Amino acid sequence: MRETGYLRTENANGIRILTEKMPHLRSVTTGFWVGVGSRDEPQELSGISHFIEHLLFKGTERRSARRIAEEFDAIGGELNAFSAKEYTCYYAKVLDENLGKAMDIMVDMLLNSRLSPKDVDAERKVILEEIAMHEDSPDDIIHDLFVSALWESHPLGQSVLGSQNVIRTLQSTDIREFFDRYYYPENIVVAVAGNVEHEDIVDMVERLMAVDGGRGRHVRHSVVPEIRPHTVVYDRPTEQAHIVLGTQGLPRRHPARFALAVLDNILGGGMSSRLFQKIREERSLVYSIFSYHSMYAETGLWAVYAGTSPENAPAVMELIKQEIDLLLEKGVSGEELERAKGHIKGSLVLSLEDSGSRMTRLGKAEISGGEILTLDELLKRVEEVTLEDVQRLANEIFGSRRLVAVIIGPFGDREFQAHLF
Repeated sequence: MRETGYLRTENANGIRILTEKMPHLRSVTTGFWVGVGSRDEPQELSGISHFIEHLLFKGTERRSARRIAEEFDAIGGELNAFSAKEYTCYYAKVLDENLGKAMDIMVDMLLNSRLSPKDVDAERKVILEEIAMHEDSPDDIIHDLFVSALWESHPLGQSVLGSQNVIRTLQSTDIREFFDRYYYPENIVVAVAGNVEHEDIVDMVERLMAVDGGRGRHVRHSVVPEIRPHTVVYDRPTEQAHIVLGTQGLPRRHPARFALAVLDNILGGGMSSRLFQKIREERSLVYSIFSYHSMYAETGLWAVYAGTSPENAPAVMELIKQEIDLLLEKGVSGEELERAKGHIKGSLVLSLEDSGSRMTRLGKAEISGGEILTLDELLKRVEEVTLEDVQRLANEIFGSRRLVAVIIGPFGDREFQAHLF
């Protein structure tokens, strides 16, 4: 079935296959997307999806971890993976002539990984080091801390990496049970972009992944989390203060998501944005400041990050709040609107010029229930955003002043509430 520049087939066993042909390339990027992430984990298994992602590189019944690495090196390919809140992805980029070899290795990893107690114990140490490194980077971990503060009791608030206490106690039996629960045909999407023919990919997947389906797709119990405005301060002996301030955003399929992209760009999406110009350029209070948004099945978030000296942290937080208030009171100008739309459209075009980004666009949208649009359709949706759309959305997101803030720095018991509410 041909639609919007890509081809899609659902195998008899429920595996979904999406391809986008890019005949001018000699490379192919393929991704195996599994519909499981940190939001699917009970607290006592927090981090298990990421643990499994690591373990699939430790070897199968046919291949050792070293052999997997050697086979990919021999074809000059790239093999990697990542875990997120709603999915896990294993991906590779190779020359088009080596796609069959790459697919054989990746399917072997998905279907035949050992997940042995020995591998679990060995990789446990690596993951604990990864968590420790993450926790030692305040400009990284603050985003996890913000999400946990924003969605306190919701599964989306859980860390992808998990906690050291849980990782230390996970056993191979826990991992095998969780793997069997989520790694099955109807919960897998195969996305491929590059110099490929759709029918060849379908035949390859059917031959390599001839496993029984029939379990149905994984369905989550989705509940929109409640937001409690508050501030959390982590007293740490850092040189800089790290701040993330934000609130509830929009779910993935919300019709106003393109207006959100424009609003986000105007506030903190580039060097001409309000926050960058006001707080960095005019006041010289920060080195780094930017805003961002994330969207999930039933909700999303909008947030701004700032790095500043500890003594300037209260002033920076107050200025962020003032810019939000000014946006609500006076709206945005036509010049800001056009500049933001131009920036977004340019970024979209540039971001989709390689096979990796095209593969990610297909796989992420399919596994998460999103909408797959052509580049022309995306550009049209952005261009259709009006001043009224942006103002309406600003009132919806910021009008209730339900702001949550997380700060890391050498603050002791200093109080920050007065600077937000």
